[in-house]
Order: sequence, then C-alpha cells, then structure tokens
Amino acid sequence: MADTKKKVEGEYLMYQGKPLVREENTIIYGDLNHDPFVLALEIMSYTTVGEEKVPNKVLIQILDAKDPNNIVQQGSKDNMHDAFSLGLTWLDLKLKKSAQ
Repeated sequence: MADTKKKVEGEYLMYQGKPLVREENTIIYGDLNHDPFVLALEIMSYTTVGEEKVPNKVLIQILDAKDPNNIVQQGSKDNMHDAFSLGLTWLDLKLKKSAQ
C-alpha cells in the first residue's frame, strides 16, 4: 500500500525546535512525522482592535500524530496567547507521558 501522507517541501517557522505552520485559520505546532502528538489551534472568530483583526475565540486540540482525526484533548480560550500557552503545556505533558 502506498504512503498517502503528503510531505510539504520548504522551510517552516520553527519554535522551540518544532515546526509552526499556519494555513488560513488553522495553526499546527509539532512534527507529524516524528512526534506522537501535535498541537492544533483553530481560530474560530476575530475581533477588531483599532484597524487590526485579532483572534478572540481559539479552539485548542492535542491530536494523535498517527491519526490526526483522533482528538486526545480539547478546550478553548478567548485569545491566542492564552490558547498557545495552554496548548504548549498540554502538548508537553502528553509528550513526556508518551516517552515514559
């Protein structure tokens, strides 16, 4: 059976040694090919601050990298900073637990 995973070529923004990729309203942090779990942030809505659009509702998901349809943990926050911070904490805990 042929490998159906797509491999996107090119350079990615790296954060703490892991790729951080955004496509429209979805942000994925982690390596689907090497990590057992990845963080997915889905921007659900925006608010306007001055002339800037700023995320004001963000869905946080920890996904199984082998099956990205398998949501391991889920929550939401009202801004990107809090969502990313909480997501990083959850991801770190899941990665440490899976390494044991």
